[in-house]
Amino acid sequence: MNDRPLTFMAVHAHPDDEATGTGGVLARYAAEGIRTVLVTCTDGRCGDGPGGVKPDDPEHDPAAVALMRRQELETSCSILKVSHLETLDYADSGMMGWPTNDAPGSFWQTPVEEGAARLAELLRRYQPDVVVTYDENGFYGHPDHIQANRITMTALAMTTQRPKVYWTTAPRSMMQRFGEVMREFGADWQEPDPAEAAAMAEIGLPDEDITTWVDTTAFGSQKFDALAAHASQGDNIFFLKMGQKRFTELMGVETFVRVQDTTGAAVPENDLFAGLR
Repeated sequence: MNDRPLTFMAVHAHPDDEATGTGGVLARYAAEGIRTVLVTCTDGRCGDGPGGVKPDDPEHDPAAVALMRRQELETSCSILKVSHLETLDYADSGMMGWPTNDAPGSFWQTPVEEGAARLAELLRRYQPDVVVTYDENGFYGHPDHIQANRITMTALAMTTQRPKVYWTTAPRSMMQRFGEVMREFGADWQEPDPAEAAAMAEIGLPDEDITTWVDTTAFGSQKFDALAAHASQGDNIFFLKMGQKRFTELMGVETFVRVQDTTGAAVPENDLFAGLR
């Protein structure tokens, strides 16, 4: 008899990504007794430093930022009751087009097979029943998110395991509301030019193409607190400006597209573990 616990694995690019995209499901499944494993691929060194020091400031210390963000990540995992945190510790590549994309040791410059081999070892160790990562465009084109998708899908192909696999996404109906909400909370919002607006319109999926809608409203406070644990990045985390109540109203359902399945569970589904329990 196999007494291995049901296991959920999320593969994310940076510290704080776990809270934004999967904080609700991490907290929910931990509360349901499922083992939760978070793999964070980079050290977050291209984030803001103490006091909001930006990456292009001469006073920005990437090593110090990486250490600070590791501590914040551990706090977030404690709030979300993550069972196991695994860090690959590649250097954060920064946004697409930044010089750090080309830095030796950056995640973007790491051969996919190398990163995938390391992740495959974690897949064999934890034998997850469900794996979540980003889509092929990293949701919005971030190089480290794209690379996380590549190493995850390659690592899965390196093993004999066949978990349910999902990519994070957002319904277009929700994306359309973000501009209104940002204006409501006084964010420095400027209407994008037509090219930017067209690109934003392609983020996420039409509602009817989303396979999985997971209600995590009951865990909204944990998700908000986990995101708030990444205090050094507060300038970049718009959602914190909403306050917990409005944040939960807007972010209380996490959405995914199922890309690998052996259970035959019908879609749309409301549980990543549909067909497994």
